[in-house]
Amino acid sequence: MHLDQNVSLKTLHTFGMDVEAKYFVEAKTPEEILTLLNYRKMIRMPILFLGGGSNILFTRDFPGIVIRINVKGIEVMKEDQNSVWIRVQAGEIWDTFVQFCVDKGWPGVENLSLIPGTVGGAPVQNIGAYGVEVKEVIDAIHYVEIDSGKQHHIDGKDCCFGYRDSIFKQTLRGKVILMDVTFKLNKKAAFKLDYGNIRNELTLMQVETPTLNDVRTAVSNIRLRKLPDPAKIGNAGSFFKNPMIFVELWESLKMKFPSIPGFKMDSGRIKIPAAWLLEQCGWKGYRIGDAGVYPDQPLVLVNYGNASGIQILDLANKMIESVQEEFGIHLEMEVNVI
Repeated sequence: MHLDQNVSLKTLHTFGMDVEAKYFVEAKTPEEILTLLNYRKMIRMPILFLGGGSNILFTRDFPGIVIRINVKGIEVMKEDQNSVWIRVQAGEIWDTFVQFCVDKGWPGVENLSLIPGTVGGAPVQNIGAYGVEVKEVIDAIHYVEIDSGKQHHIDGKDCCFGYRDSIFKQTLRGKVILMDVTFKLNKKAAFKLDYGNIRNELTLMQVETPTLNDVRTAVSNIRLRKLPDPAKIGNAGSFFKNPMIFVELWESLKMKFPSIPGFKMDSGRIKIPAAWLLEQCGWKGYRIGDAGVYPDQPLVLVNYGNASGIQILDLANKMIESVQEEFGIHLEMEVNVI
């Protein structure tokens, strides 16, 4: 391991702001992570653990040590006639894991194709897309306490998964580092094709009986058309969560806005597409300087080149205020602001 000073983080997070870490080190093995946790006890400065940098907005240089988790590896633990268990290191690129499963013919994560970031970040956010959430395929998670260095394994059912939420964003927030995730995939699981125009895309592809790779390709095509490539335009994907409101507010809004879409959740609340709310408020395609809203998806805030994190955050707050004023709904940011 090498401890470097004044390191640019521009290429290590998808928004692409040219911010610096006072100190920077990369951990490439589980043992190096544990060593760095011991080192942490001897210093008195802020520490940030960084994965793929796909869900973070830097508003300033980081005044302490940035530790990049870059431990990679995919290992089949066991399998039987119906299921397979796969352990994946936290630093593995999420889409690399998806491609691995598709190549093996194991369904379950193909609808989560092209989601940026690492495997270690997937359970924290309970990433989801096109009718699938990662909680559905997580068997167990191995994590270590930052302060004590103690290691634990937790079953997926005990992770308090919710919409873009988990125990790692609640009681364990900032207290642990995920080391690896064990996934359980059902070899005979059925495809989920009735979300986000997947069936329409397969029709355009002239596919009648889709394979796993066909579904992955269809999802990838849709995402590539709908969302900007972080390698070309800085962004962190969806900046806001879809809000969930009580039925009483939903009924009131339907009287005033008859076309407002909504989906009843198991909790009894109604989920409203944040993109629809933002588009009604006129934010789609908005731009001020190099900070903007993607023309094809108002959920995505973008850095067109030289926007600062403060400028992106100011824009996000204005968007939140406008939706609150127009609809009485508070939008919550998905992205972590540093």
